[in-house]
Order: sequence, then structure tokens, then C-alpha cells
Amino acid sequence: MINALINEALDKLNITPEAFSELLIRLLDYGVICRDESLIEEQLYDRYLQCQSLIEDYLSPLRVRIQHDSKFAFVRVYPPGAVVPGLADEEDQPFNQGFRTRPNQQEVAVILVLRAEYDKALRDGQIDENGCVLISLEALAIALNNLLKRQLPDNAIERKQLFRRLRQLRLVHFNSDDLAEGEESWLRIRPGITSFVSEAVLNTLLDGQDLNDIQEQKA
Repeated sequence: MINALINEALDKLNITPEAFSELLIRLLDYGVICRDESLIEEQLYDRYLQCQSLIEDYLSPLRVRIQHDSKFAFVRVYPPGAVVPGLADEEDQPFNQGFRTRPNQQEVAVILVLRAEYDKALRDGQIDENGCVLISLEALAIALNNLLKRQLPDNAIERKQLFRRLRQLRLVHFNSDDLAEGEESWLRIRPGITSFVSEAVLNTLLDGQDLNDIQEQKA
């Protein structure tokens, strides 16, 4: 019955059930789709625009929260009860972690510093037409040390894994896998980081609060 209704709605939108399934699986698997990430995500994002209401209706019973930023062309999903900057809080809270993304402490530290650097560049008007902020690896390393007294991983493999994880979360973008090889490399901080880290969490960082306490707020 439900499948028949969905297929009927998809038929009116000229979207096949397979294409709808591909979009849902990608969105729930990755947690985010950014139009400028790749040709695949460009196609998936445009497909999302075609069937946005249907996606929302489909995920609504699961209490999955959807944040769509049409200005910077990305859509991100959050598990039930997640606190999302810009979206009203829900009364119910999740009874388990579900598909909630929990970055490790090293990732949290870098994400927080990237958020602080994005905020600083935003105040200075140093953002591009896509809302991104360009930062060098050297500047990131200095900011990480100044704000949290931490260092980027010395091991090249660990450093690559860190930045690949941040790219998977669509918080940063870089063009090559040699980013972690030297401090002369550059990356772009995506505007989606403002919805990933709230102003309240950012302020606790700037106030010098312990990273463990900040991580609890982030979680």
C-alpha cells in the first residue's frame, strides 16, 4: 500500500523507485549531500530538490531531522533528538546513538578550530561566493595550538585519515590526497560547519573550556 503510494508520487515526478532509493541510501549513509562536492552529489542534490517533500514525508515517521541550505546547496540529516543550530528543539530525545555521528577527540578539536577560523573569516568578510573560507594547513596548525594546545598528527597516514573524515562530513574540501603531506597545502572550510558546531559550543571554546566538556556539548 505504502510502496504503491510512493511509486505513484515518484511517477508524477518522473523519478524511478531505484533513483529515489539511491538518493535515500546516500543521504542516510553519508548524512550529507553537497552539490559542489562531485558530479554524483550534484545529480543527487538536484534529485532531492525534485522530491524534497516526498523525502521529508518518508523520513518524518522516523523523526529524522533534515536541514536544507538552499543558498549553499547542501542537505544534512540528523538523528531523532539531535540539537541542530537553526532548527527548533524537539521534546523527545534519542534513546540510543542510532546513526548519530560521533567524531573522536582529535576530530572534535580540529572541527572546533575550523569553526572558530570560519567565524573569524566571516567577520572579516573573507569568504568566497560559495560561502567557503580558504585556510592553509600551517594556519590551521597554529590555531589548533593557540586555542587547544594540540598538534595535528605527525604521522602522514593519520593526518590523511583525519582530513578524509572531515571531508566525508562535508566540513572541508580539498582537491588532492597530498593535503596531509605538508603545511603549504590549503583547504576550504565549508559553510555547513556553522550548522555542525553551534555558537554556544564555539563560545565555550573561546572561553577556554576543557575539550572534554566541549565534546559532551557537541555530542
